[in-house]
Amino acid sequence: MLKRKIVVIEDEPDIVEVISYNLKREGFQVIASARGDEGLNQVRNQSPALVILDLMLPGSDGLSVCQQIKSDSLTQDIPIIIVSAKGEESDIVIGLGMGADDYLAKPFSPRELIARVKAVLRRGAVTLAEQSDRILIGELKIDLVSHEVKISDEPISLTATEFKILYQMASQPGRAFTREQLLNRVVGDGVVVVDRNIDVHIRSIRTKIKEYSLMIQTIRGVGYRFNSD
Repeated sequence: MLKRKIVVIEDEPDIVEVISYNLKREGFQVIASARGDEGLNQVRNQSPALVILDLMLPGSDGLSVCQQIKSDSLTQDIPIIIVSAKGEESDIVIGLGMGADDYLAKPFSPRELIARVKAVLRRGAVTLAEQSDRILIGELKIDLVSHEVKISDEPISLTATEFKILYQMASQPGRAFTREQLLNRVVGDGVVVVDRNIDVHIRSIRTKIKEYSLMIQTIRGVGYRFNSD
């Protein structure tokens, strides 16, 4: 059985050693690079299952690498977990806004990293078999089969995580979801949930679906719900 590849782009040798050791213990093949430009080439050449990416890198900074991965049709579907000492909300907003699937602030435990890696990899395997494959609300179309969102037949570009969150809410209109429920339903249970991460995703979805953004309602002290009325 072929091992799934993970590209680690990180310039601190001690952190690379810890990440690599723990990923290899879980059966992954690790390809490490200490430079942003070299790491980007590894992603393009190796087509990994996932990328673990630091923000402050020589050669090319992490945000630039993230943007280039997500803007290339050959690599845009590869999930990215950003790991960085820059843990302020503004950095999380930028990283997730670039299309990263998760953000882990240093210092982190190896156990938490592995949990996040497994959760992100499970996202592609999430099944919503009991729900309709297509949702149509006015001119807003959400298609699970083609993984597309359109408004008046114009494609709306969502990240994989944003798509699953929107689909989850729109498929059960009127239901209140806590932040934990929303993230667990698209990444699986047992993952440490950071409230501001889900808020960033919701904020991005609202911006992208334009006039339909008002259907995503904030429930103070609870979370969110999708109201299609």
